[in-house]
Amino acid sequence: MALNLPFPQGQAEAPAANVDFDHVHRLVLDLSNPEMREEAMHELSKKREDVPELAPILWYSFGTIACLLQEIVAVYPLLSPPRLKPAQSTRVCNALALLQCVASHRDTRTLFLNAHIPLFLYPFLNTVTKTRPFELLRLTSLGVIGALVKIDDSEVINFLLSTELIPLCLRIMETGSELSKTVATFIVQKILLDDLGLSYVCATAPRFYAVSSVLSTMVQQLVVSPSLRLLKHIIRCYLRLADNSKAREALRSCLPDAFKDGTFINFLKDDPTTSRWLGQLIEIIMFQAPAQ
Repeated sequence: MALNLPFPQGQAEAPAANVDFDHVHRLVLDLSNPEMREEAMHELSKKREDVPELAPILWYSFGTIACLLQEIVAVYPLLSPPRLKPAQSTRVCNALALLQCVASHRDTRTLFLNAHIPLFLYPFLNTVTKTRPFELLRLTSLGVIGALVKIDDSEVINFLLSTELIPLCLRIMETGSELSKTVATFIVQKILLDDLGLSYVCATAPRFYAVSSVLSTMVQQLVVSPSLRLLKHIIRCYLRLADNSKAREALRSCLPDAFKDGTFINFLKDDPTTSRWLGQLIEIIMFQAPAQ
C-alpha cells in the first residue's frame, strides 16, 4: 500500500484518461461483500490519484463508510496486548487510505468531520508498540488527520481542538519513528498556524509547556540524528508560538540552546529558507525588547 502523506505534493485534479469508471463502481460495490472487500480496498486505494471524485462515490454509496469503519473497529482487540500482524495492518491501512481520500475532498470533508470519523483513528494513534505493523498503522492514521489540516479550515481545527489529538501527536513527536514524528509535527504546526489553535495552546501554561517541552526534546534529538524536514516543521512551530506575546516571553527562557549556539548552521547551509526562519526566531526571542 502506497502511503499518501499530507505534505505538499498535491492530489490529482483530473482523472487519468483511461480510468474505467464502471470498474471503479464495481469495486465500491464489492466493499459491501466481506469476501471481496480486502481486494476491493487494495485496488481502490491504488486509484485515489486517478479518480478525483472517488471520495463522493465512497461517501454516498450505500453502506460503504460503515464497511470501512467496520474494518477499523475489527482490529481494536489486536492493539492491546499487541497482536497485530503485517497482513492485518496492511488491510486496515487500505481502509484508512480510502478514508483519507474522503477527508481530503472539498465535498466530503465537512461530512467526514460531522460524523466524528477521526475519533475512530485515535486508538491507533494511542499505540506505542514499535513493530512495523503498528508503525504503519500510526503513520497511515496520521496521514488521514494530516489530509484534514492540510487545507486551511478553522472548522477542522475547531473540531480537532475539541478532541485529544494534540496530546496524541505530542507523544508520537517524542517517541515515534522519524516519519511519524514529521507528520505529527506537521499536524501540530498546522493547528498552531490557525488563530484558534495558537490561542488554545497558549491559553494556559500547562498547554504551552506541554508543546514547548516536546519541541525542545526533539531539537536535542536532532543534534544527534539530524533531519532537515523535521527541523523545518519544528522551527515553524516555534516561530508561530512566538507570535503570541505570553509564549514569546516564556520562550526567552526555554528556547533550545542548540538554536542559540549555532549547532545547526552547517546543517542548514544549503537551505537558505529554513536558515532564515531560524535567524528570525532567534531575533524575535533573544533580541527584541520584551512586551510591555
